[in-house]
Amino acid sequence: MNIVTTPASVLDIALDAMARTPDPRLREVMASLTRHLHAFVQEVRLGEEEFEQALEFLVAIGQATGEKKNEVVLAADILGVSTLVALLNNQDPQGESPAALLGPFWRANAPDCRCGDSIARSGTPGVPLAVSGVVRDVQGRPLADAMVDVWQASPVGLYENQDPTQEEMNLRGRFRTDADGRYHFLSVRPAGYPVPTDGPCGVLLRAQHRHPNRPAHLHFMVSKPGHKVLVSQVYADDDENLESDPTFGVTRRLIGNYALQADGASATLSYDFALEPGEMKFPRPPIP
Repeated sequence: MNIVTTPASVLDIALDAMARTPDPRLREVMASLTRHLHAFVQEVRLGEEEFEQALEFLVAIGQATGEKKNEVVLAADILGVSTLVALLNNQDPQGESPAALLGPFWRANAPDCRCGDSIARSGTPGVPLAVSGVVRDVQGRPLADAMVDVWQASPVGLYENQDPTQEEMNLRGRFRTDADGRYHFLSVRPAGYPVPTDGPCGVLLRAQHRHPNRPAHLHFMVSKPGHKVLVSQVYADDDENLESDPTFGVTRRLIGNYALQADGASATLSYDFALEPGEMKFPRPPIP
């Protein structure tokens, strides 16, 4: 009889209840998740009060998610899950560019821009930055008319949807590569910034004595029909938090040289991308 008799007996009964799931992948994933959850509870001997706290945390990250912030994505980020998924699914066997986590602040439908335009639309103060590079396939051939979607935080560490002083879609833009696969645009040098700490993820970081400060970076999403969409970030090589990113997003190949000019009044970044063949499928936007 499928009747629970001991703590250990719950698992087999739960797995048996799920065994009739028609979708084979859903059946596999949920069975594995259930086994690991039960093993975790058994290993740490989870107390009833701790279980209540865990449920409250899950409820709170949902309640803290809205039009301005996605706390669910942030929770996956600070636990390292987002980076793990990105690396597992983008292991660059053919030399394509390294991927990174999407983060909680990408917005679809950023303004279409011409190469050479500036994405700093609100009179954004900061060190002027000129960004350029080439998009190629894995054979090294330039890809014309590829879309380079970029977004970043301001030099005070806020994305425009967090900051009422910035106009809509400031520091966001989409650029098309030219016939030689080249793109270039103007902006301001990004600064490091703290992940949002006003919700349950902030409570967790403080309880773990972890700082919330991400290293300075630009976000890129590069796409072209017939190729897999590349989600990536390029980090400033002089940032003090490269080795302690709270989202574990920094990998060696994603560190770029944000080179200050001799007079210190402006900076440049040159970074190339290589796309692997595949389906051009975009992620769901974490925020509208």
